[in-house]
Parts: sequence; structure tokens; C-alpha cells
Amino acid sequence: MAQKPFALSIKVVIRDEAGRCLVLKRSAGSRGNAGRWDFPGGKVDPGETFDAALLREVAEETGLTISLRRVLGAAESESPTRKIAYLVMEGRLESGEVRLSGEHDDFAWVSPQDMPALDVADQFRAFAQSFGRTEAARS
Repeated sequence: MAQKPFALSIKVVIRDEAGRCLVLKRSAGSRGNAGRWDFPGGKVDPGETFDAALLREVAEETGLTISLRRVLGAAESESPTRKIAYLVMEGRLESGEVRLSGEHDDFAWVSPQDMPALDVADQFRAFAQSFGRTEAARS
């Protein structure tokens, strides 16, 4: 049996000046995870670096300009045709007001400690719980 190919998707936890994190609610018509909370980001196009892809995706989905700080974690999921590896980065809001694309119905700025209680996409549940606990221990 042939192994499914891997695809890379980049996500980011964007923090504002108050330390809150941006989460986006997938649109009701979304093919995957409709109505669930997610992080900005998306697929890396062929020939594109992952950081350029992430900055592009954030601008498309939110209208925000961010800077990237560090790697926060990883996650994975599987579709019928491929395995998806997610790299989760930490970003800092540099400028802009949130303007959602058609991919999302809502957004919220939440404290890291509140992330474990959100109805996030399944592939990010463990990450959200771990991130929330780690941040709670820091404060």
C-alpha cells in the first residue's frame, strides 16, 4: 500500500500588546472544521518559504501585518489523500485591524489560559491545551 504524501501547513498564534491571542472561527460553509476555532495560516505554495507563506496567509485571512517570533509547536492530521504536518509559530501584531476573509465568520482575542476551553479543530486540541497550561504557569 502506498503511503500518503505529506503536505505542510503553517499556523500562527498572533499576540497583541496585551498578550491576548487571535483565534478565527471557520465559516459555517467550510469543508473542514466548520464553526470551530482555528489559528491564522494555511498551505505553503510550491517554491514558497514557510515564513513568506505564513505572512501571506495572515494578510489574506485577517488583513494584519505581523512579525514572527519563534516556533511554538507542531500538529498533524490526515485527509483522504494526504497527511498534513502543521508547524505552529508565535507572531506579534505589528499593525492593522482584523478584516476577515470569507474563510472565517468570526474572530476573538483570548487569553492563552482560555484556549483549552475553546472548541478548536481536533488537530489543534492538544496544542491549545499545552499552550494554555504553559502560559498559565508563566504568569
